[in-house]
Amino acid sequence: MYRHLRLRLRCRRLLSTSAAASSPPAQSAPLLFRHRPISSLSSPPHPQSLSPSPPRYLPPDPDDPSTLLREDPISLCASLWIDNFRDPSATASSLSPHLRRLELWVLAYQKAYADETGSYLPKSSVSRPALESLLALRNAVLDGRFRWGARLDLFIRSPRDKTDPSSLSKRKLRALLTSTQPPPFQDCIVQEVLLMILEPIYEARFSQKSFAFRPGRSPHAVIRTIRRSFAGYLWYIKGDLSTILDGVKPALIINALIRDVRDKKVVDLIKSALTTPVITGRPMDEEAARKKKKKRKYQKKRVLAEDEPKPDPYWLQTFFGFAPEEAEKLPDWGHCGVLSPLLANVYLDELDKWMEEKIKEFYRPSKSDVIWTGGEEQGNTSWPEFVPTSGPDKTRKTDYVRYGGHFLIGVRGPRADAAVLRKQLIEFCDQRYQLKLDNESLPIEHITKGIMFLDHVLCRRVVYPTLRYTATGGKIISEKGVGTLLSVTASLKQCIKQFRKLEFLKGDRDPDPQPCFRMFHATQAHTNAQMNKFLQTIVEWYRYADNRKKVVNFCSYIIRGSLAKLYAAKYKLRSRAKVYKIASRNLSRPLKEKKGQSPEYHNLLRMGLVDSIDGLQYTRMSLVPETDYTPFPGGWRPDHEKVLLEYIRLEDPRTLEEQRNCLRKQGLVTPQDYVSVLVWNYKKSALVLPPLEENDAQRAKEELLGSNRDEIKDKIGEGEENGGVLQAAQM
Repeated sequence: MYRHLRLRLRCRRLLSTSAAASSPPAQSAPLLFRHRPISSLSSPPHPQSLSPSPPRYLPPDPDDPSTLLREDPISLCASLWIDNFRDPSATASSLSPHLRRLELWVLAYQKAYADETGSYLPKSSVSRPALESLLALRNAVLDGRFRWGARLDLFIRSPRDKTDPSSLSKRKLRALLTSTQPPPFQDCIVQEVLLMILEPIYEARFSQKSFAFRPGRSPHAVIRTIRRSFAGYLWYIKGDLSTILDGVKPALIINALIRDVRDKKVVDLIKSALTTPVITGRPMDEEAARKKKKKRKYQKKRVLAEDEPKPDPYWLQTFFGFAPEEAEKLPDWGHCGVLSPLLANVYLDELDKWMEEKIKEFYRPSKSDVIWTGGEEQGNTSWPEFVPTSGPDKTRKTDYVRYGGHFLIGVRGPRADAAVLRKQLIEFCDQRYQLKLDNESLPIEHITKGIMFLDHVLCRRVVYPTLRYTATGGKIISEKGVGTLLSVTASLKQCIKQFRKLEFLKGDRDPDPQPCFRMFHATQAHTNAQMNKFLQTIVEWYRYADNRKKVVNFCSYIIRGSLAKLYAAKYKLRSRAKVYKIASRNLSRPLKEKKGQSPEYHNLLRMGLVDSIDGLQYTRMSLVPETDYTPFPGGWRPDHEKVLLEYIRLEDPRTLEEQRNCLRKQGLVTPQDYVSVLVWNYKKSALVLPPLEENDAQRAKEELLGSNRDEIKDKIGEGEENGGVLQAAQM
């Protein structure tokens, strides 16, 4: 019986091997289902059985993050910017493919990680569990399972969040679900992804008249634009729409959003972020916690964790407190987070476009005008800030600039034109923004009264280049004013107000420095270094102010007096005069708590036991740098937009053809063509010669150029015999 079974199995094997050998490859079974024949010990192995097994082509696993990370996220973002700047008017209807790219989610995770921990995480250091959690978060957003503000069902947790929700008690869970908490880490990641997708779309569409909450556009750009373009305007309308930044109806935001973005998934995601209620604590609980905190006199010093970022330095906190009113308020709508400033600009962009149309309608040039006689951008090109007073004022013109919720309109013409424009603006804000404005909220002021904008006062002063004096008394007997100059000066009153807010000053009338007790426990070297950084930021902020020297010297006086009072209280020196006598005018010499108990400061400094003390900067007005009057170009754009537009222009094949036609018309050749001609002629007529010495180099060059002169002429053309090519060859 066993013998029959063996014979039957052997026959089957032989038949299978013969069938595999005789069948052609086209009729063979698929690779995944083909098996190798098993050879018996009695029969010799078949030649095909010795060949290696064919590879198995398995489809990629969609749940494996490593297979989805195919491209560089920076190049993906760059392609988004280039595509949108190439065609700014195109409607964005398919953004879901960008939302599926896991590379963008990894980049958003890196940004959120840096904001959370204060340290940058390289892409290679992102752990495998974090990638899997990012993939789960992406799938939840695409499938509609993501919920804003979730505190228990989290797809990815913050790297600083070490709590386990399953181990929390009922009281802690109730407090977690009902009290005010920072936004979840996964919400920040989704906000960053949406910002990376939507920002290039709208930056290509936004008006050039808006400057806030946009990359590359700072308050300094606004001040320089006003100095260049607003010199000829007599009447100014200053408006404040910052109430919009406090809160807005979601329907108005969505209506403004869908004008350019028609992707349902992205729009629904932003709509849910605006409409999902934010959990805030009850006012009674917050007040009780504040009273309880006040009762505690002693608070234990908290030790920072290893991955916890250090608090901002004091100078940084004071500088942000020193910021102008227009830059203080940042929108924060619902769960939008970092997306809120972009949505605010999307919402206010309709006002910018409306004002651009009004600028075109209002413009009526006059040839007898001394400034604008032709195009809209034409003005006094020799000195944009200089406005002559002579000549009739006949050209009607207006301009507009906006920073956040604050805008400024300049009108050249009679006051009645400014009143008409104000009436139309009130109607527009009532219809589009449902915002009730009146004449008091939009005052019309003349340039001579001074207009406050971004903590700078806009006014004008008369220039007297020729002054004549008497020989004895020194009185002016004749002065000739040739014109007016737009003056952009820092507001000293506003500066004093900010210093009072930061508790550097006290008193209502005469400003008197107050001790800076927040730096009481810091060393003298550290305190001086922090205040120097604060002074440097103030110097940079008032860079374009006409009274830069005066206002910075005043700020230095306040800070120096505040530190002198602090050191007098700390080292028990009774008065500021005693501090200045020991530590010098700029407080650079060390102050000792007790005399004679420590070696000399220079010996300690030489041994490396103490820090060197830097004196306070700008203690004299002559040390403050001059005002920056660098001309601001017309049609200014940030550097990244210039690079994008130049890249798009050079990528267009028509640009290359235009350059070639221009070269042909002017009888020139490109450097590449000229070098190729030289190399070809050298190869054609080269001879094997001994190595040249230094004395023979010039003679060999002349012989080579002389022998190839005729051929170069034939290559380039008869019209270029005496052109720049032969001159370059002779050089």
